[in-house]
Amino acid sequence: MQRGKPRPGPDETARRGGILAGAIDVPARLAAEYPAYEAAEGLPVVHRASGFAGTVVSLDADALVLRGATGLERRFRNDPGGFMVDAIAVRLVASRPREDDGRAAHLEHARVLDTKRTASGSRAVAGAKARVARASRILVEGVHDAELVEKVWGDDLRIEGVVVERLDGADVLPDVVRAFEPSKPRRLGVLLDHLVAGSKESRLAAAVSHPQVLVVGTPYIDVWQAVRPRAVGIEVWPVVPKGVSWKDGVCAALGWPDPRAAWRRILDSVTDWGDLEQPFVGAVESLIDFVTAGEASFTD
Repeated sequence: MQRGKPRPGPDETARRGGILAGAIDVPARLAAEYPAYEAAEGLPVVHRASGFAGTVVSLDADALVLRGATGLERRFRNDPGGFMVDAIAVRLVASRPREDDGRAAHLEHARVLDTKRTASGSRAVAGAKARVARASRILVEGVHDAELVEKVWGDDLRIEGVVVERLDGADVLPDVVRAFEPSKPRRLGVLLDHLVAGSKESRLAAAVSHPQVLVVGTPYIDVWQAVRPRAVGIEVWPVVPKGVSWKDGVCAALGWPDPRAAWRRILDSVTDWGDLEQPFVGAVESLIDFVTAGEASFTD
């Protein structure tokens, strides 16, 4: 579910000094490998990485907007070979303008500028009703995680029919997965805090192995850290000594009265995805893509 928040492409990797930096012109080589195909409005395509299928709404610079079967629109980076048309990987290019398209293009641009977007960056679907809940689910660790996901992605999740449930602690993850009985139409996406090498969460995630279960996480000790400090009005999140409750330690360091009041302040400071750290945004959107991919279909 990428909307202006994509993974670095090969060209960006090269600029950062990645393994292919220097001698090989990666973008040019990739572009040459895939046939060019005009991304005309209404063209049915599939995003290869996520499996999301939809029709082209627009191709703007390096980003492609697709409209899915439910009417929800998603924004993807237009990498060479990143999409399929008629089961063939292609390089999507802008449609060539026609002589009488000038006024129509102007009107379309005005319409897009006037369109509202959801807090996650998706284009809002006017009058859209919530979809009947899918069998698939997304699990998060606790109530704060669930509230943050709801605030930013709630509109998207209702249109997609995705229910978010709480684990109330990562320790129960293996039992919950077994009880859920994942299958192709019943996918399970799991979001964990502190999913780093050697952590308890990493061991729990490793114990869950199923093709219809995706466990992703963030490096943050607590979901509070997924909110950018500037949004909350602080410079950085305090470093809490080992053995001290992280939330209590933060409140003590910042002079906040208690964790309950602190969380209300943090949540109220979030207006959209731009107030969140990228690892958290990427993790949530990858889970939404995963649990909806199995039911993706072209619009009529």
